[in-house]
Amino acid sequence: MKTVTFYVVGVLCLLATRLTAQEKEPLTFEDRAREISKNIETITKQQKDSLKIEVEAINTQLENNEITAEQADVKKKELAKMRAKNIEDKVAVEEQKLTELVKDKVDGKVKSRRKRSGFSFYYEKGDDADSTEVVVDKRSYKRTTSQFLFALGANRLVTDGKIDNENFKGGSDFYEWGVTWNTRMFENNNLLHLRYGLSLQYNNLRPDDNKMFVLNGNKTELVDSGIDLNKSRLRYVNLVLPVHVEFDFSKREVNGDKTYYPVQDSFRIGLGGYAGVNVKEKQILKYDDEDDNKVRNKTKGDFNVNDFVYGVSAYVGYGDISLYAKYDLQSVFSNNDIDQNNLSLGIRFDLN
Repeated sequence: MKTVTFYVVGVLCLLATRLTAQEKEPLTFEDRAREISKNIETITKQQKDSLKIEVEAINTQLENNEITAEQADVKKKELAKMRAKNIEDKVAVEEQKLTELVKDKVDGKVKSRRKRSGFSFYYEKGDDADSTEVVVDKRSYKRTTSQFLFALGANRLVTDGKIDNENFKGGSDFYEWGVTWNTRMFENNNLLHLRYGLSLQYNNLRPDDNKMFVLNGNKTELVDSGIDLNKSRLRYVNLVLPVHVEFDFSKREVNGDKTYYPVQDSFRIGLGGYAGVNVKEKQILKYDDEDDNKVRNKTKGDFNVNDFVYGVSAYVGYGDISLYAKYDLQSVFSNNDIDQNNLSLGIRFDLN
């Protein structure tokens, strides 16, 4: 019993020391990114739940003949528009936090957590029948794990097979966030993994020389705005299902008779693609009017962006961070005479 007491007390002291140290340490990059992700999920859920309650109240008014069916439809559309605007505004704040967090990470102002799992304990009989040892077990790796995905970088528009450097000299960018699952394909081999999930791709095209996009019939053209623009940006958002075959060179770990297969502990390569739908598009123009007032013109609607998108993508990196590239095989605009495809290059974070 003395042996048991010695080991238990020792382990508890070790845990207390580690927990005290963790409380004093600032939040890691992964912790802060996960917190922002949860905030976005909470915002979306709260607004949708509120909209559901409001719609039910309108349906009750309709059933009691307090309003007409036309009035009910108008109220529902107004509420849906208001809740969508609330989601967009509140999520934009979290997205800005995430962008600043990534900048801090690149500048070395925030640290990453090296180990992604804690301790677990089990009891093991020693050589002496009366003795029991408390053994600290290393990380237990599941065959399927989940990650928070965030990526950002530069966009270049490829026009008729060539990068358009005439109308887009720089500034176009993208960011992507979502959730992925990583499944080890073979039970006793860690090399091949299947990574799949759901993400939102925000693509921004920023033309130069005071140009803007206009819809001419069923075609989208880039024309001179006739205004000295401070900013011109067309944003379109795609909801996609990304799928990659991942080569993970993390070595297996053996602890006694147990074998563990770490995830994202070494060099890794992902090859695959994505497919999805366009969910939103808008153009934003900023300029100073004749009285030097700052004007922000935001136009939502149809800029002839394809309703469907599919493409190829790849990443290569070490640990949680990778260099990332994606290319839309589907043309950005659906009815233009010349194909214009989006090429994206940037950095990708897969955070456990």
